Amino acid sequence: MITIKIGGSVVDNLHPSTISDIKKIAEQEGVILVHGGGKEVTKVTEQLGKEPKFVVSPSGIKSRYTDKETAEIFTMVMSGRINKAIVQMLQKNGINAVGLSGMDGRVIQANRKKKLIITNEKGRKQVIDGGYTGKISDVNAELISTILEKGYTPVISPIAISEEFDFLNVDGDRAAANVAGHVKTDKVLFITNVDGLLMDDKLVENLSLSEAKEILPKIGFGMEKKILAATEALEMGVTEALIANGQKENPISSAIAHNNCTVIKND
Repeated sequence: MITIKIGGSVVDNLHPSTISDIKKIAEQEGVILVHGGGKEVTKVTEQLGKEPKFVVSPSGIKSRYTDKETAEIFTMVMSGRINKAIVQMLQKNGINAVGLSGMDGRVIQANRKKKLIITNEKGRKQVIDGGYTGKISDVNAELISTILEKGYTPVISPIAISEEFDFLNVDGDRAAANVAGHVKTDKVLFITNVDGLLMDDKLVENLSLSEAKEILPKIGFGMEKKILAATEALEMGVTEALIANGQKENPISSAIAHNNCTVIKND
């Protein structure tokens, strides 16, 4: 079983062979898809006349600041437009996909972050209201497993449900890591637009969990979330985390075969 994280905008950039590759793997071992779509959310937020806001944590992780209105736009774009476009594309290619948000059946539960510590423009630490961002606390693995057992392919958008039943924005990479960890899939694959983790312009092909944690502070924006999510998945018992390029032929099979990608395994 494999959990695959694809970006929302990656859907446009995936290699044409990707869908038939997903179909093959889904038939062989079962696939759970988790998607992102931050760029699309930003685009729609701007179209609606709202300025997207991003914050940086003291450890250097950049994320979207989500107030109530942004949470509603985020839900609309992620669980509406993007999720259904992916389901439509899979259905068209003979994959019986079911689109879910983390809200449905409490697939992804999260605790609302009451306060956020951020680094402001002056480089100083500042405490702000947490808004509608969540830290994942649980995943309804039973529901996901039931859907898989009936022969469907779940497609999950990273909208979580809070204890107060609010829509919460959770990071897509970390949502994939948590789904993989709770459902106990053997592998988690993060599809991106580069071959994997590049350090000094060279592909890092293999990392142990401790090496991945050690180099985390040295990794730039974008990839740091994937490495962090990979370490979280491994700590939850996933055997291996893969980071691979979605713009190559049969990107899923190729990553499973450890072909020109980054493979992170437990020590």
